Amino acid sequence: MPVTVVVGGQFGSEGKGKVVHFLAKQADTAITVRVGGPNSGHTVYTPSGERLVLRQLPAAAVLPGAYAVLGPGSYIDIAVLLRELELLNMPRERLLIDERAVIIESTERQWERKSGLRSRIGSTETGTGAAVTRRIARDGRARLARDSMALKRMVTNTSEFLRTKLTKGDRVIIEGTQGFGLSLVHSADYPFVTSRDTTAAGFVGEAGLSPLDVDQVVMVLRAFPIRVAGNSGPLPLETDWPTVTSEGNHDHDIQELTSVTKQVRRVANFEASVVRQAIIVNTPTVVAMNHLDYLDHECCVTGRLTDIIRDFVARVERSIDHEIQLLGIGPTTIVDRDRSPRMALLARTSG
Repeated sequence: MPVTVVVGGQFGSEGKGKVVHFLAKQADTAITVRVGGPNSGHTVYTPSGERLVLRQLPAAAVLPGAYAVLGPGSYIDIAVLLRELELLNMPRERLLIDERAVIIESTERQWERKSGLRSRIGSTETGTGAAVTRRIARDGRARLARDSMALKRMVTNTSEFLRTKLTKGDRVIIEGTQGFGLSLVHSADYPFVTSRDTTAAGFVGEAGLSPLDVDQVVMVLRAFPIRVAGNSGPLPLETDWPTVTSEGNHDHDIQELTSVTKQVRRVANFEASVVRQAIIVNTPTVVAMNHLDYLDHECCVTGRLTDIIRDFVARVERSIDHEIQLLGIGPTTIVDRDRSPRMALLARTSG
């Protein structure tokens, strides 16, 4: 069955939203599934060039006629979701929310703020982890999407909807959140992790689909991995943004803020160990790498790959023992090196 799963291979913010947007346009698909909760934001640009950060809707929701699906493993902040629907002017019939998704309550956000999670592990304090905890407790206090009047028009059995589309041969893209290095199950850095598994297998389960549906796993990396601000866990080869700016010979400051908390991200030079482990667990068919323009200001000026970037990519490929097929430069550009039969498969099986 034609399902693509997009995963992060480091510590999140690898540019998965940008890649999902690219893949959705390549495959001419209108069905994307967002899993997880509002504790991570995906940046995407609208057809008119407007920059948006979406925390509940999948990145491809900005495409005309797109269906956005929030599966049974989702955690929903109703206020955030409704704001995003208004921002995109998205028709309610284009959003499908599984009846078993969990609503994040104000009490769960308050609990995380009082718990000290931000100072201990760099939590975004969105209430997602607390909602996961409440769901696991199985005491009947978790509020489900089917119990929400505000979501009533959009609630359905999304597994049935997706199965119908897959049976017709439509491609579905599952947009994973965060990165392998933050997996509750697989990260070597526990407890400096998120509240869920962040692997392809975990995302497929949260979407309500079968592993047998998946024919493509796209792993997204970044040239300079990041972690959120504060005491957020180990970050090998950590550096700082002024150094990134200087070494890339940029005439403007390079710096990133976290999508949710708006704090300055920690940043590091590329290090292969977490990526190699992510490849073992996820076995990607396609690997993408973003933020390559940080390496060389000339790329920012011309919008083209330079020898510095090509040499860097070659070194990374040797260090992770895997080809990198998609190269991301700037906020919107992805260069397809056309070396992957899986990219051809994506086009052949769409629509």
